[in-house]
Amino acid sequence: MDSVSQPGVPGTQAIGRAARLLRLVTAAGADGVPMRDLAARADLTRPTAHRILHALRQEGLVDFDDRLGRWLPGPELYLMGTVAAARFDITDLARDIVRSLAVRTEESAFLSVRRGDETVCLLREEGSFPIRSFVLSEGVRFPLGVASAGLAILSFLAPHDVDAYLDRHPELADRWGASHAPGRLRSRISETQERGYAVNPGLIVEGSLGVGAAVFARDGHPQWALSLTGVQFRFSADRLPDLGKTLLAHAHQLTARIAASGR
Repeated sequence: MDSVSQPGVPGTQAIGRAARLLRLVTAAGADGVPMRDLAARADLTRPTAHRILHALRQEGLVDFDDRLGRWLPGPELYLMGTVAAARFDITDLARDIVRSLAVRTEESAFLSVRRGDETVCLLREEGSFPIRSFVLSEGVRFPLGVASAGLAILSFLAPHDVDAYLDRHPELADRWGASHAPGRLRSRISETQERGYAVNPGLIVEGSLGVGAAVFARDGHPQWALSLTGVQFRFSADRLPDLGKTLLAHAHQLTARIAASGR
């Protein structure tokens, strides 16, 4: 059923619904996503989702593959993204740092960015260890506090921003498991602040483990994160502190590079 809101500006609800559908379509990437899944994930009725998607298609923001029966990102999104990248994209600054992190640790390394209440994976660099975890790839989104990158970012937000985020998302425990209930999530936030980096011990995919470190914008806000994921036995109690130290060093290097770039 459609979510209910009381927007203060006419048209706000429609814009919010359209944006939600756009995020879901782009998250699916080149694989696309069928209408029934879009409607369910956006908490919309299928007629409402269908109407909005067709309006977005007319503007070139989404496309529909008749053969697959799936919705895909449209060409206008590419053009918009190209323009926005000049201001917001730091992948050119981060690529060699992510690669260095993968080489140094032999694990898969990632760069993620905060987008609202989610993180989006921007870069993935494979490590040399042959057994890998495939929790993350480019374009994959997670709510803040769920994957290690999002937990790292959430942990270094201002306390009132953390409170507001948890108030907005009471569904985290139902969707992602009891370990994401507010009390347990706050405990992991405190541990992350004390340790300096986040640890996600198989809370998304059993047998995998992720560690993440926040990367800060010039204003001091955590806007990105570097992370490592791999099979859990690779992150032993003896090895984890060294991996965390290496991760933090690379995150500090990227933070400094962003500040020097003026972005």
